[in-house]
Amino acid sequence: MFDHVKFGVSDYPAAKAFFLRALAPLGVVAGAEGDPSYGIELLGRNNASLCLCQTREVVAPLHLAFAANTRQEVEDFYLAALAAGGKDNGAPGLRPHYHANYYAAFVIGPDGHNIEAVCHAPGK
Repeated sequence: MFDHVKFGVSDYPAAKAFFLRALAPLGVVAGAEGDPSYGIELLGRNNASLCLCQTREVVAPLHLAFAANTRQEVEDFYLAALAAGGKDNGAPGLRPHYHANYYAAFVIGPDGHNIEAVCHAPGK
């Protein structure tokens, strides 16, 4: 549905470092980057991108869910996000109240955003 989504962050260097490290297990890499007010484009495997830029405005917390191909990628994301300074908001595991194969993990990022990695595939 989306080609790209751009949102402001309160501490551009910290947010950039967090997202690059936390999303690396999901195949996300740095793309085009300008000055902090322009920001950086983080590229996913499906050619969609998440763009971050410095803002002075208070940013409302978002819930951002990123697709993982495997449950192992969800677990790797969770560990990488915690190592990058994220706060636990739900360890990797099944969330059957969404659907039988919904395997996800959640962390709170630098600006209070709820960052999720989710795999919809059955099994390990």
